Amino acid sequence: MKTRFRSKELPASSGFGDIYDVAIIGGGPAGSTAATLLARAGRSVIIFEREKFPRFHIGESLLPFSMKAFTRMDLHEKILRAGFMKKFGGEMFGSCSEQGNKFYFKDAYRSQTDHAYQVTRGDFDKLLLDHAAENGAEVHEETAVERVTLSDEDVDLCLAANGSSRNVRARYLIDASGRNSVLGTKFGIKKTYDHLQKLSIFAHYDGVSRAEGIDGTLTALIRGIDRWFWIIPLTPERTSIGVVLDSETFRKSKLSAEDFLEQALTEQPIIAKRMVNAHRASKVYVATDFSYRSAKLHGHRWLLAGDAAGFIDPIFSSGVFLAVFSGEECADALNEVLDHPRKARRLFARYERALNRAMDIYLRFVNAWYTKEFIEVFLAPRDVLGLPPAVNAVLGGNIGNTFAIKWRMWVFYFLVWLQRHYAICPRLTLVPKKEEPQVSPATIGAIS
Repeated sequence: MKTRFRSKELPASSGFGDIYDVAIIGGGPAGSTAATLLARAGRSVIIFEREKFPRFHIGESLLPFSMKAFTRMDLHEKILRAGFMKKFGGEMFGSCSEQGNKFYFKDAYRSQTDHAYQVTRGDFDKLLLDHAAENGAEVHEETAVERVTLSDEDVDLCLAANGSSRNVRARYLIDASGRNSVLGTKFGIKKTYDHLQKLSIFAHYDGVSRAEGIDGTLTALIRGIDRWFWIIPLTPERTSIGVVLDSETFRKSKLSAEDFLEQALTEQPIIAKRMVNAHRASKVYVATDFSYRSAKLHGHRWLLAGDAAGFIDPIFSSGVFLAVFSGEECADALNEVLDHPRKARRLFARYERALNRAMDIYLRFVNAWYTKEFIEVFLAPRDVLGLPPAVNAVLGGNIGNTFAIKWRMWVFYFLVWLQRHYAICPRLTLVPKKEEPQVSPATIGAIS
């Protein structure tokens, strides 16, 4: 029987001899998903998480295609008990008009579910980590991995927690330690996308007005000329609102993050009208250093997963989806390799191809999003060739492995390219119309 515990104390022994099957660095969605599935398969798994959960994290919108993984992990009942808001789709706007285009997950090509969830990440990530522990994984929070030594036979991790240090060995290692990847740093394999050097500035607000019914659950994305905004309903009262823009644009403004966000929201009528009775309920956060990928996702006895493997952009809520996807794929690969070690090279390479393919799909989507033509085509949908359901499917996390989706997405991108040269859809300025302020700066900036 597996030992189940959460402690700052480092184990003197795993309970399975002197070596674990799999060690995992990082207890976020990727690490927790892999740990749960491996533990449920009877493997000895240990997770080291440097922080204490719950902790604040951005990336609050899930995608329908993660629901299959949650089914495998028997998570749905816990998610429902946690009270996370069901999310039925999204809506996109150009900032020059209040006429948007809604999409509902039920209408996606070969949709298998009509909803995902909007989550507060601190609570959601803790739920996943606790679930991994309840399924047999050993979880150690506030434990830092200071050094990793790889050999032909195993992986040795030097750990630090509560003023003490200890070494733990495992047959294989999953690095799910996030953007500051332990192995990514060790091997110098993190490569940034120079054309996507953005930052996000965001906060949580109470009292933001919403539509009635399921439309009140939709994530709203507003595309401006040099920035875009998100509005994510988290609870019946709380809403996450943020802006993403080039890092250089923010630097040149010489404004504080609080003042920049306040000004940006006030200048955007679609948002300002929703915030007449709103007040800020959190501090203002700034997230930088995204849009990168590791040049290599596997090696002898190790795999990268989640943000350690790469992060494309916060648009389209792909972060948690790719984390869960990679955690699931890692677990499946390692579960087979543990029984058949000679298959490691082939299965690890297959894992890398699968994850890179998924990231490539979102990278192409993101690159299109940052052109004005994308939103012009998206806001003038034409129900021909089944294009809207195919685009909807990719927005829901369908990574387009089927030819039926692939060729429709090729047509969609061709239309975006064509729009650049010929106005097949109405041109948009993406500049907000000047209106009287609907909300005072004091209201937006006040913390309850």
